[in-house]
Amino acid sequence: MRRANPNLASTNVSYARRWWRARGPLLRTLKEMTVNYSLSVRLGDVIILNGSWYVTHIGLLRLAHRKKCKAITTSPIQKLCDPTTRRWVFSATVRARDGLRTFTGYGDADPSNVSPAMHGAEMRIAETRAVNRALRKAYGIGICSVEELGSVPALSNGSGCAKSSATQASSNGHHPLRDRLNLLIRKHHLDPALVKLYAADFCGTQTLREASKELVEDFVATLSKRAAENLPALLCHLNSYQKPEVQP
Repeated sequence: MRRANPNLASTNVSYARRWWRARGPLLRTLKEMTVNYSLSVRLGDVIILNGSWYVTHIGLLRLAHRKKCKAITTSPIQKLCDPTTRRWVFSATVRARDGLRTFTGYGDADPSNVSPAMHGAEMRIAETRAVNRALRKAYGIGICSVEELGSVPALSNGSGCAKSSATQASSNGHHPLRDRLNLLIRKHHLDPALVKLYAADFCGTQTLREASKELVEDFVATLSKRAAENLPALLCHLNSYQKPEVQP
Protein backbone atom coordinates (compact mmCIF):
# COMPACT_ATOMS: atom_id res chain seq x y z
CA MET A 1 0.00 0.00 0.00
CA ARG A 2 1.23 3.50 -0.80
CA ARG A 3 2.35 5.59 2.13
CA ALA A 4 0.34 8.74 2.76
CA ASN A 5 1.89 12.14 2.43
CA PRO A 6 2.41 12.88 6.15
CA ASN A 7 1.86 16.59 5.63
CA LEU A 8 -1.44 16.06 3.81
CA ALA A 9 -2.59 13.49 6.36
CA SER A 10 -1.92 15.76 9.33
CA THR A 11 -3.45 18.76 7.53
CA ASN A 12 -6.59 16.79 6.71
CA VAL A 13 -6.98 15.66 10.32
CA SER A 14 -6.43 19.20 11.58
CA TYR A 15 -9.11 20.69 9.30
CA ALA A 16 -11.57 17.86 9.98
CA ARG A 17 -11.24 18.43 13.71
CA ARG A 18 -11.56 22.19 13.35
CA TRP A 19 -14.50 22.31 10.94
CA TRP A 20 -16.54 19.30 12.00
CA ARG A 21 -15.04 18.22 15.34
CA ALA A 22 -14.35 14.86 13.68
CA ARG A 23 -12.85 12.10 15.77
CA GLY A 24 -12.59 8.32 16.09
CA PRO A 25 -13.91 6.37 13.08
CA LEU A 26 -14.31 9.52 10.97
CA LEU A 27 -10.63 10.36 11.34
CA ARG A 28 -9.59 6.78 10.64
CA THR A 29 -11.64 6.80 7.45
CA LEU A 30 -10.11 10.13 6.48
CA LYS A 31 -6.59 8.75 6.95
CA GLU A 32 -7.45 5.78 4.72
CA MET A 33 -8.78 8.11 2.02
CA THR A 34 -5.65 10.21 2.29
CA VAL A 35 -3.48 7.12 1.80
CA ASN A 36 -5.48 5.75 -1.12
CA TYR A 37 -6.57 8.88 -2.98
CA SER A 38 -4.67 11.92 -1.59
CA LEU A 39 -7.96 13.79 -1.19
CA SER A 40 -7.72 17.20 0.50
CA VAL A 41 -10.15 18.49 3.11
CA ARG A 42 -8.85 22.05 2.78
CA LEU A 43 -9.48 22.11 -0.98
CA GLY A 44 -12.99 20.70 -0.60
CA ASP A 45 -12.30 17.22 -2.04
CA VAL A 46 -14.26 15.60 0.79
CA ILE A 47 -16.76 16.93 3.34
CA ILE A 48 -18.77 15.63 6.29
CA LEU A 49 -22.56 15.74 6.12
CA ASN A 50 -24.77 14.26 8.83
CA GLY A 51 -21.84 12.41 10.35
CA SER A 52 -20.60 10.74 7.14
CA TRP A 53 -17.88 11.48 4.61
CA TYR A 54 -18.80 12.45 1.04
CA VAL A 55 -16.47 13.01 -1.86
CA THR A 56 -17.13 16.07 -4.07
CA HIS A 57 -17.19 16.59 -7.82
CA ILE A 58 -14.11 18.79 -7.68
CA GLY A 59 -12.33 16.15 -5.59
CA LEU A 60 -13.11 13.45 -8.16
CA LEU A 61 -11.94 15.64 -11.04
CA ARG A 62 -8.69 16.42 -9.22
CA LEU A 63 -8.20 12.70 -8.62
CA ALA A 64 -8.84 11.94 -12.30
CA HIS A 65 -6.23 14.52 -13.25
CA ARG A 66 -3.67 12.97 -10.90
CA LYS A 67 -4.44 9.53 -12.30
CA LYS A 68 -4.00 10.90 -15.85
CA CYS A 69 -7.53 9.96 -16.91
CA LYS A 70 -7.61 9.60 -20.69
CA ALA A 71 -11.11 10.95 -21.33
CA ILE A 72 -14.58 11.54 -19.88
CA THR A 73 -17.56 11.48 -22.25
CA THR A 74 -21.21 12.09 -21.42
CA SER A 75 -24.48 11.63 -23.27
CA PRO A 76 -28.18 12.05 -22.39
CA ILE A 77 -30.31 8.91 -22.60
CA GLN A 78 -33.00 10.40 -24.78
CA LYS A 79 -35.71 7.79 -24.20
CA LEU A 80 -35.56 8.41 -20.45
CA CYS A 81 -35.43 12.22 -20.62
CA ASP A 82 -38.46 14.50 -20.49
CA PRO A 83 -37.58 18.22 -20.82
CA THR A 84 -41.18 19.25 -20.14
CA THR A 85 -40.99 17.84 -16.61
CA ARG A 86 -37.27 18.69 -16.25
CA ARG A 87 -36.29 15.04 -15.94
CA TRP A 88 -32.86 14.15 -17.29
CA VAL A 89 -30.84 10.92 -17.35
CA PHE A 90 -27.20 10.87 -18.45
CA SER A 91 -24.55 8.25 -18.96
CA ALA A 92 -20.87 9.00 -18.49
CA THR A 93 -17.88 6.95 -19.54
CA VAL A 94 -14.40 7.31 -18.07
CA ARG A 95 -11.45 6.00 -20.06
CA ALA A 96 -8.52 5.04 -17.87
CA ARG A 97 -4.93 6.07 -18.34
CA ASP A 98 -4.11 3.02 -20.50
CA GLY A 99 -6.89 4.00 -22.92
CA LEU A 100 -8.30 0.48 -22.86
CA ARG A 101 -10.37 0.14 -19.69
CA THR A 102 -13.65 2.07 -19.53
CA PHE A 103 -16.07 2.65 -16.67
CA THR A 104 -19.67 3.79 -17.13
CA GLY A 105 -21.96 5.49 -14.66
CA TYR A 106 -25.52 6.84 -14.83
CA GLY A 107 -27.10 9.84 -13.20
CA ASP A 108 -30.64 11.20 -13.11
CA ALA A 109 -32.16 14.43 -11.86
CA ASP A 110 -35.61 15.97 -11.69
CA PRO A 111 -37.30 18.49 -9.38
CA SER A 112 -38.08 15.76 -6.85
CA ASN A 113 -34.45 14.86 -6.15
CA VAL A 114 -32.82 18.28 -6.57
CA SER A 115 -32.72 20.96 -3.87
CA PRO A 116 -35.10 23.90 -4.47
CA ALA A 117 -32.15 26.26 -4.88
CA MET A 118 -31.03 24.24 -7.92
CA HIS A 119 -34.35 23.91 -9.72
CA GLY A 120 -33.80 24.69 -13.38
CA ALA A 121 -30.34 23.07 -13.37
CA GLU A 122 -31.54 19.46 -13.49
CA MET A 123 -29.78 18.68 -16.77
CA ARG A 124 -26.37 19.79 -15.46
CA ILE A 125 -26.91 17.96 -12.17
CA ALA A 126 -27.80 14.71 -13.94
CA GLU A 127 -24.62 14.93 -16.02
CA THR A 128 -22.50 15.68 -12.93
CA ARG A 129 -23.99 12.72 -11.06
CA ALA A 130 -23.25 10.41 -14.00
CA VAL A 131 -19.64 11.63 -14.19
CA ASN A 132 -19.21 11.20 -10.44
CA ARG A 133 -20.47 7.62 -10.50
CA ALA A 134 -18.23 6.73 -13.43
CA LEU A 135 -15.19 8.24 -11.71
CA ARG A 136 -15.99 6.48 -8.44
CA LYS A 137 -16.14 3.18 -10.31
CA ALA A 138 -12.91 3.89 -12.17
CA TYR A 139 -10.91 4.65 -9.02
CA GLY A 140 -12.63 2.38 -6.53
CA ILE A 141 -14.17 5.04 -4.31
CA GLY A 142 -16.93 3.50 -2.23
CA ILE A 143 -18.23 6.63 -0.51
CA CYS A 144 -21.03 8.55 -2.22
CA SER A 145 -20.45 11.96 -3.79
CA VAL A 146 -22.33 14.91 -2.33
CA GLU A 147 -23.75 15.82 -5.76
CA GLU A 148 -25.46 12.41 -5.93
CA LEU A 149 -27.55 13.20 -2.87
CA GLY A 150 -31.20 13.98 -3.41
CA SER A 151 -33.00 17.04 -2.13
CA VAL A 152 -31.56 18.28 1.16
CA PRO A 153 -33.76 20.52 3.33
CA ALA A 154 -32.56 24.09 3.10
CA LEU A 155 -32.74 26.74 5.82
CA SER A 156 -36.01 27.92 4.33
CA ASN A 157 -37.90 25.29 2.32
CA GLY A 158 -40.97 27.30 1.52
CA SER A 159 -42.95 25.91 4.42
CA GLY A 160 -42.75 29.17 6.30
CA CYS A 161 -40.83 27.62 9.21
CA ALA A 162 -37.80 29.86 8.81
CA LYS A 163 -39.95 32.97 8.56
CA SER A 164 -41.95 31.96 11.60
CA SER A 165 -38.79 31.35 13.61
CA ALA A 166 -37.40 34.73 12.61
CA THR A 167 -40.62 36.47 13.62
CA GLN A 168 -40.67 34.69 16.96
CA ALA A 169 -37.03 35.59 17.59
CA SER A 170 -37.77 39.23 16.84
CA SER A 171 -40.64 39.29 19.30
CA ASN A 172 -38.33 37.84 21.96
CA GLY A 173 -35.87 40.69 21.53
CA HIS A 174 -33.34 38.81 19.40
CA HIS A 175 -32.03 39.74 15.97
CA PRO A 176 -33.56 37.60 13.17
CA LEU A 177 -30.68 38.25 10.74
CA ARG A 178 -28.07 37.30 13.30
CA ASP A 179 -30.08 34.19 14.22
CA ARG A 180 -30.36 33.18 10.56
CA LEU A 181 -26.62 33.66 10.12
CA ASN A 182 -25.88 31.56 13.19
CA LEU A 183 -28.20 28.84 11.92
CA LEU A 184 -26.34 28.77 8.61
CA ILE A 185 -22.99 28.57 10.38
CA ARG A 186 -24.13 25.67 12.57
CA LYS A 187 -25.93 23.83 9.78
CA HIS A 188 -22.98 23.84 7.39
CA HIS A 189 -20.25 23.72 10.06
CA LEU A 190 -18.71 26.99 8.90
CA ASP A 191 -15.93 28.83 10.70
CA PRO A 192 -17.65 31.84 12.38
CA ALA A 193 -14.50 33.98 12.25
CA LEU A 194 -14.06 33.39 8.52
CA VAL A 195 -17.76 34.04 7.88
CA LYS A 196 -17.42 37.42 9.64
CA LEU A 197 -14.43 38.31 7.47
CA TYR A 198 -16.35 37.28 4.34
CA ALA A 199 -19.36 39.32 5.49
CA ALA A 200 -17.30 42.46 6.05
CA ASP A 201 -15.68 42.01 2.63
CA PHE A 202 -19.07 41.44 1.01
CA CYS A 203 -20.59 44.52 2.65
CA GLY A 204 -17.53 46.70 2.11
CA THR A 205 -17.20 47.57 5.79
CA GLN A 206 -14.55 47.05 8.45
CA THR A 207 -16.93 44.93 10.54
CA LEU A 208 -20.36 43.39 10.05
CA ARG A 209 -21.81 45.73 12.69
CA GLU A 210 -21.12 48.72 10.44
CA ALA A 211 -23.11 47.30 7.51
CA SER A 212 -26.68 48.33 6.77
CA LYS A 213 -29.55 45.92 7.37
CA GLU A 214 -30.12 45.61 3.60
CA LEU A 215 -26.49 44.62 2.99
CA VAL A 216 -26.58 42.06 5.78
CA GLU A 217 -29.80 40.61 4.37
CA ASP A 218 -28.13 40.30 0.96
CA PHE A 219 -25.11 38.62 2.53
CA VAL A 220 -27.18 36.08 4.47
CA ALA A 221 -29.18 35.24 1.33
CA THR A 222 -25.97 34.88 -0.70
CA LEU A 223 -24.32 32.70 1.94
CA SER A 224 -27.38 30.45 2.10
CA LYS A 225 -27.51 30.08 -1.67
CA ARG A 226 -23.80 29.36 -2.03
CA ALA A 227 -23.90 26.77 0.75
CA ALA A 228 -26.85 25.01 -0.91
CA GLU A 229 -25.43 25.12 -4.44
CA ASN A 230 -21.75 24.33 -3.85
CA LEU A 231 -20.61 23.96 -0.26
CA PRO A 232 -17.02 22.90 -1.13
CA ALA A 233 -16.54 26.04 -3.23
CA LEU A 234 -17.86 28.17 -0.37
CA LEU A 235 -15.46 26.50 2.06
CA CYS A 236 -12.56 27.18 -0.29
CA HIS A 237 -13.62 30.82 -0.53
CA LEU A 238 -13.82 31.15 3.25
CA ASN A 239 -10.38 29.59 3.60
CA SER A 240 -8.95 32.35 1.40
CA TYR A 241 -9.52 34.75 4.31
CA GLN A 242 -7.17 32.81 6.56
CA LYS A 243 -3.91 34.59 7.25
CA PRO A 244 -0.81 32.42 6.80
CA GLU A 245 0.94 31.56 10.01
CA VAL A 246 4.15 33.47 10.56
CA GLN A 247 7.06 31.19 11.32
CA PRO A 248 9.24 32.37 14.24
